[in-house]
Amino acid sequence: MDAPEDLAELVDDVCRDWSLVLGAPYGDASVSYTAAVRMADGTDAVLKVQFPHRECEHEAEALRRWDGDGAVRLLAHDPVRHALLLERCAPGDHLASVAGPDALDVLVGLLPRLWIDAGPPFDTLTDESELWVEHLGDPARFAGIDRDLVDAAVGLLRDLGSSQSSSVLLHQDLHGDNVLAAAREPWLVIDPKPLVGEREFSAAPIVRSIEFGATRDDVRYRLDRLCADLDLDRDRARGWTIGHTVAWMDDSTQPDWCANVVRWLLEP
Repeated sequence: MDAPEDLAELVDDVCRDWSLVLGAPYGDASVSYTAAVRMADGTDAVLKVQFPHRECEHEAEALRRWDGDGAVRLLAHDPVRHALLLERCAPGDHLASVAGPDALDVLVGLLPRLWIDAGPPFDTLTDESELWVEHLGDPARFAGIDRDLVDAAVGLLRDLGSSQSSSVLLHQDLHGDNVLAAAREPWLVIDPKPLVGEREFSAAPIVRSIEFGATRDDVRYRLDRLCADLDLDRDRARGWTIGHTVAWMDDSTQPDWCANVVRWLLEP
């Protein structure tokens, strides 16, 4: 996703309209611009300006519905300028810095709080899985990926997408860098890329999160632990992890790791 050509001007305009004092930006901007800000009442916050893309389209609405329960609070939203004013997490350490089993304790505690009933305007997991199947059929996007993995993912996505038994709000990208240490609660999630679908899908981004352990046993432990502690159907959680991991592999910075995860999960 490309930043708007007038990003600096846009940020200045939003800060003026919301009476914000702009601080330092957070890292390099790839899908959004984020920076520390101070509100007129002295409250520390975060300004986020999205570089519009379909996966972040309803981020503000997901945060609004969670209303701070396990996630950062949405303080203001300007949909025209794709600007969000968010609660700032302090100290802000990433869950990625926590050892695997302890990190899973945190995620097992957060996920049920995020699984609220939801419908429109969110995209459905059923529709999204159909789109992933379509994308996986594009040889230009997936030419460098093992065809056996692609075929396995397509079969699973077709079966799972049409046979879901529940529908809750899902955080599609819940990895170790999207959970931050905070003061209001020990940990809060950010950057949801929301979908509506069955709970078992929630395992996918966590199971493939290399920061929580990079061996075959680590991957299978994460799957088994999440399914046992959250009463998830293991076959469906495994299938969603395979399908989603392959579908996102062409954009991944670690395609070899993703391929290993899928191969390990395809083993008996």
